[in-house]
Amino acid sequence: MKDIARFLFVMLALLAVKLTYAKNNRLNFYKADNPDIRYVGRIDFSDKLRPRIWAPGVYIQAKFKGPQCEIILNDEVPGGNNFNYLEIVVDGNKMQRIQTTGKQNIIKVPEGLAGTEHTLLICKDTESNIGYIDFIGLRCEKLLPLPPQPKRKIECFGDSITSGTGMDLSAVPCDKGQWYDQHNAYMSYGPRTARNLDAEWQLTSLAGIGLMHSCCNLKVVLPQIVDKVFIYGDSITWNFKNYQPDVVTVCIGQNDGPQDSTLFCSAYVKLLTHMRHYYPKADIICLTSPMADTTLLPVLKRYLTGITGHMNANGDRRVSKYFFSKRYHNGCGGHPDIDEHKQIADELTAYIKQLKHW
Repeated sequence: MKDIARFLFVMLALLAVKLTYAKNNRLNFYKADNPDIRYVGRIDFSDKLRPRIWAPGVYIQAKFKGPQCEIILNDEVPGGNNFNYLEIVVDGNKMQRIQTTGKQNIIKVPEGLAGTEHTLLICKDTESNIGYIDFIGLRCEKLLPLPPQPKRKIECFGDSITSGTGMDLSAVPCDKGQWYDQHNAYMSYGPRTARNLDAEWQLTSLAGIGLMHSCCNLKVVLPQIVDKVFIYGDSITWNFKNYQPDVVTVCIGQNDGPQDSTLFCSAYVKLLTHMRHYYPKADIICLTSPMADTTLLPVLKRYLTGITGHMNANGDRRVSKYFFSKRYHNGCGGHPDIDEHKQIADELTAYIKQLKHW
């Protein structure tokens, strides 16, 4: 009888522990259209339960209670082996760069969190030609309202440099694995500049793109995709009412190389005039390429001096230029590496502070 009593006591104790554990770790599912989930960037909301994201740097924010949270999303996996990278940031400082593993993914946020309130940011680190992700929702104990959004907004137009290509060697060295294994849009100069200035960010960029001439068999140039959500596919029209930046940066010309000055400057002026239609109040900053060599850099400086002078003389005083102080090219394929993106962001931050009096 004593053995039976002891056995029953142990089983009841184990059951109590199991029930307590289940109670403390109960996760509720919150769908993608929950109003407490915030989206920033060019996203296709045709299906509100599966928002589709192509562009690098697009991010999702949420606030949750408890020690656990799971992210549920699908990956396009084009070609059968192109898996996106994501930056998972908890409480603004716990960062984890992860890669999806299949078409359906359940991603757990870093373990060891206290059972209190936490913020979550999910950023797409890879470019639109790596494939889309569909965000399905979150599982957590309780989803909470987020604090107010930053009032400042920045948008960065450009090529692979702006997208954060070839910069992060923490997992895969250069020339190993897939060409996008070193992409890290979250740590690229645009988002870092925005975070320096307490601003939201948006990247409208694509590796290989140029103003007049794109490389790598790319079928689009920058003027085509200014108003697009799916940049690589030159499709899905973007609604500019969704995001009106205070500052727009344009970093283009690396893939064009030296061109006929009249043709290049005319195309650039046309691009800026087109952008002004969409961004009537923004300050537009024309940037030299951070990886420009000694042949291209003086050409870009000459072009941008003439372009901005023309825009100013014709009444648009909110177009300016900024020349980076040196060449940044220590990442893969001559791109800036992760430390250099910080330096680029610091330069740009200082210029925008002066320009905007922020």
